[in-house]
Amino acid sequence: MSISFIKQEKNYRRLFLAGVVNGVGDRFSSVAVLAMLLQLTGSGLAVGVTLALRLLPFVIFAPIGGRLADRFSKKTIMVATDLVRILFALSFLFVHSNDDLWIVYVSTFMLAAGEAIYGPVRKSAIPQLVNKEHLLKVNSLEQVLIGIVLIVGAFSGGIVAYLFGAGWTFWINAVSFLGAAGIISTITFPQKQASQKEAIDIHKEKLLSTFKKVILMSIPVQILLFCSIVASSLNGIDNVLISVYAVKEYNLGDVGVGLFYGALGIGLALSFVVVNRLRKNILGIGLVCLLLEGTFHVVISQTGLVTAAFFLFCGAALMSGIGNACFDTVLMKEIPEEHQGTMFGLLEAVTNPLLGVSMLLSGLALDYLTPRSLGLLGGIGYMLIAIFLIAIQSTRRIREKETA
Repeated sequence: MSISFIKQEKNYRRLFLAGVVNGVGDRFSSVAVLAMLLQLTGSGLAVGVTLALRLLPFVIFAPIGGRLADRFSKKTIMVATDLVRILFALSFLFVHSNDDLWIVYVSTFMLAAGEAIYGPVRKSAIPQLVNKEHLLKVNSLEQVLIGIVLIVGAFSGGIVAYLFGAGWTFWINAVSFLGAAGIISTITFPQKQASQKEAIDIHKEKLLSTFKKVILMSIPVQILLFCSIVASSLNGIDNVLISVYAVKEYNLGDVGVGLFYGALGIGLALSFVVVNRLRKNILGIGLVCLLLEGTFHVVISQTGLVTAAFFLFCGAALMSGIGNACFDTVLMKEIPEEHQGTMFGLLEAVTNPLLGVSMLLSGLALDYLTPRSLGLLGGIGYMLIAIFLIAIQSTRRIREKETA
């Protein structure tokens, strides 16, 4: 596995480090907040409301963040959102009883709003900071970042909260925002080359007009937007079932939940090894990985061995990591740089609420279906989406060859 290219990407190294610091700190806090809610209320309702509040802001603030990214300094936006979130990260220190739950809800909403703005800005910054020939490898490192946050953040957050109390995790989260802001402030962004007239035209263009224009200019973008939206409708099944499998199917309790989330982190981290070797037909490879991811979930739903389930979760996450790196790279190459913030913002505004609805419906479905039956249906859903899109992509390539 060669990572020598990262030596050339000084600015991206800083962005990656800021993502690790920011993400791990946020995971620390998330684990502690949910545990605190259960201790205070003893009810899953408060947890459900909090989880919903983490997703709802994306509908409003992700498009705003994307639009801001195309108009103003990305570095300024990211630093500002990190600094503002420090106040809300520390506000959980003042929660001591049920009367203080409003603080949890307000701060959770505001932290999520900050993430909704920050996310598309950060993603649209990547193509500006890295050499185009390194884009696929960098997007693979983004999957490694998610894996690191899953493994280090979730595990360490629970341990710190248990040993030292939730207050420590809130301070760590606040310090992580401050540290990430400091790191990002050292990044040097290239100057935009667009003329003043082009900049004015871009700023005046309406949100939906931009969306329509970008979609119509690229079939791969159409394929991937459809894939992202439909896949988000199924991702909720995986998010719900990973805990249900651990607790109800394998009787491993919290240890099993941590074990399976660790498997996801390992799979995402390993995806870099594979993506590092890819050179061409990125979209096709990504769709095949989606098909294989669904296959892994089908097999997971049928296995009764904990060891097998662990390695299958690693495999599913490996395919997910490869596919996501491929898809993000295609989008970054196909979408014009001046519209990337807007498009990534709109995409997050759609996919995150869909994920929330999918999780809710999956929870309700478990009243009527066994976990393994639901997992089987989810895996088959991934496979059908992949087969459909592979057929469209293959037809497109055949037509291109015929007209060449």
